[in-house]
Amino acid sequence: MARKKILFISQEITPYLPESEMAHIGRYLPQGIQDKGKEIRTFMPRYGCINERRNQLHEVIRLSGMNLIIDDTDHPLIIKVASIQAARMQVYFIDNEDYFQRKYTVMDGNGDFFPDNDERAIFFTKGVFETVKKLRWSPDLIYCQGWLTSLVPLYLKKEYCEDPMFAHTKIVYSAYNDQFKGSLDPKFPQKLVTENIKSSDVQIVQEPTHTNINKLAFNYSDGIIFNSKDIDPELKKHATESGKPVTEYTTPEDYIDNYAAFFDKILAENPA
Repeated sequence: MARKKILFISQEITPYLPESEMAHIGRYLPQGIQDKGKEIRTFMPRYGCINERRNQLHEVIRLSGMNLIIDDTDHPLIIKVASIQAARMQVYFIDNEDYFQRKYTVMDGNGDFFPDNDERAIFFTKGVFETVKKLRWSPDLIYCQGWLTSLVPLYLKKEYCEDPMFAHTKIVYSAYNDQFKGSLDPKFPQKLVTENIKSSDVQIVQEPTHTNINKLAFNYSDGIIFNSKDIDPELKKHATESGKPVTEYTTPEDYIDNYAAFFDKILAENPA
């Protein structure tokens, strides 16, 4: 029987970014799942603060060179890759000069939220899907973590659902206590609309707050994981009311086994 393929899409992964709850899981969960016999691919944004020389990132020419259109503007997609030798694992980086060359992740040096974070999330999401298509690697399950990945479930279920590469892919979204103040650009819902994504599909982000973009992710996911102890109570309520399988916060000692079992459960439900 063919090994199941799990695609990991993370906002943060150590050692490329400083150690955090999210960056730690971004690094060690794929390795743990791989050790349990699954095939994996891992993606993150190529923030400007990542030292390319020290981390030995290099561009993958055959995957780069595509343009992604966001709000009627073309943005070139650059793909880089690096290896975590100890884990026998490669990490693919989504890069673009307009969105990911700055020396910070989602806030500037003064702690102010980047005004184009909405477009960065769209570009990152589209970039992952288009790169996975070019790799000709059809995932059985996608696991995404961090609010910057919150559009992945929507794009999977609406934009790429007709694509044979993703037609049977399940998705698990992981919520963190990673709130940002205020909201994304007010035009965010309009920027999401495509031939396949209708304005009614993204009604919940008319006010694009952290809570609402996470709710959007929940709405299009097959399973939900709470990766922080203190999750917004409104999100917990939304997840419960959705009736979807939910895994509560798990200690660092147990999360790999628990998430692996959760993935298997999601994969076993309504198999294609």
